[in-house]
Amino acid sequence: MKMPRFLILLSAVLALLSGNSLAADKRVPSSSLEVQMSYAPVVKRAAPAVVNIYTKRVIKTRSYSPFANDPFFQRFFGNRFSGAPRQRIERSLGSGVIVKNDGVIVTNFHVINGADEITVALSDRREFDAEVILSDEKADLAVLRIKTDGEMLPTLRFANSDRIEVGDLVLAIGNPFGVGQTVTSGIVSALARTQVSKQDYQFFIQTDAAVNPGNSGGALIGMDGALIGINTAIFSRSGGSNGIGFAIPANMVRHVVNSALSEGKLVRPWFGGGGQAVTSDIAESLGFDRPGGILVDDVYPGGPADKAGLKPGDVILKLDDKEVSNPQALRYYTGLETVGGTIPLEILRGEEKKVLTVPLEAAPEDPPRNITTLEGDHLFYGMKLANLSPAYSQEIGTNIYEQGVIVLNVPRTVMRRTSVRRGDVFKSINDNKVRTIEDIQAELYKDPANIEFTLNRSGRQVECVIRVKGRSYCK
Repeated sequence: MKMPRFLILLSAVLALLSGNSLAADKRVPSSSLEVQMSYAPVVKRAAPAVVNIYTKRVIKTRSYSPFANDPFFQRFFGNRFSGAPRQRIERSLGSGVIVKNDGVIVTNFHVINGADEITVALSDRREFDAEVILSDEKADLAVLRIKTDGEMLPTLRFANSDRIEVGDLVLAIGNPFGVGQTVTSGIVSALARTQVSKQDYQFFIQTDAAVNPGNSGGALIGMDGALIGINTAIFSRSGGSNGIGFAIPANMVRHVVNSALSEGKLVRPWFGGGGQAVTSDIAESLGFDRPGGILVDDVYPGGPADKAGLKPGDVILKLDDKEVSNPQALRYYTGLETVGGTIPLEILRGEEKKVLTVPLEAAPEDPPRNITTLEGDHLFYGMKLANLSPAYSQEIGTNIYEQGVIVLNVPRTVMRRTSVRRGDVFKSINDNKVRTIEDIQAELYKDPANIEFTLNRSGRQVECVIRVKGRSYCK
């Protein structure tokens, strides 16, 4: 006979009360007394360390009159109809977790992004102004600090999220819809989810514990009361919980917090190599008995992977004894490391397994980004450009292997005349390779009225011919 779910859910509490950890043997209740067990002891221990976060942002706008641009009214009344500056307040809410008893709190980046004021409300309803000591958009995490005047606050300790298993019991604690602190229960329904958001370090824990707007930044805890992850996203068409929520693993959260407290900034090592997941078709062509690993197709010259001896055609199996089945997993595990030292990489080259040693290095900024707004009498006047490098590409979230000059901003008049768009990458101009902004400027000085250039636009090559007099086109 199938065991009722509530019996399975309550069984872990017995392990908690008997002093066993999450890794202890798991079983169903064996008596009526055990059936009456409650999550309350876990919640009482963890809930005081979960806070509500309220943010306020001032949005400046102008109120315009329909007569603002009318020449008749401007003649008699001047610019008094042009509109006066106005302000409106935009408020949002979320949750956070106290991770250091002196007032260090972690939440989602998107909870506090753009905020002019951040207020933290403790479970006892006391409120504090918070300052941001580190924000990491790539992992969607932010570390805050509140001044407690020496008072020690309750905290949650970090669990080792690599030891979490599908089926483990979890509780989600947060402030959904601003109704106040709320606890929901469920299980870990999947691990290592990567196709969830646009974050660079996607490796989410999936849970069926109800997670709703306002839960962002709140805690996902195990039955030992330790922090498994920070709730960050949901899959929903209505805006409410559909039983699929996602949390950033505690190991990534711990790394960001430690970086904030030790360095005050976050510098992740880069791998310098990439590829594609070995699918069933690729596995068959390689003679594998099953899919798995990453088939290397790109190695950055002089990067860490290149220094380790990685070559295109190699298959990456493990990084630091952790299996990697896709590029997101490789990026995540690399991002958990700190610059300096080395890390072992297990690969398959042909039929031979090898272990390479990859140095942990910061991505270089070569050439320097040199953000420049073009000036002069030419078709690109007012265009804002920057040189691409591994470091700058990593910072702005573009292809780290891309070389050339990226377009950061284009005036509308220039965009209409040249068809250049924000995010395009100049690869050549007048048949000369573009590596830096100086390469573009040199050609503009030669003949500013007639320009031929090639762009990389989201992986597609676009060739343009621009003439001040005559036919201009891009294809």
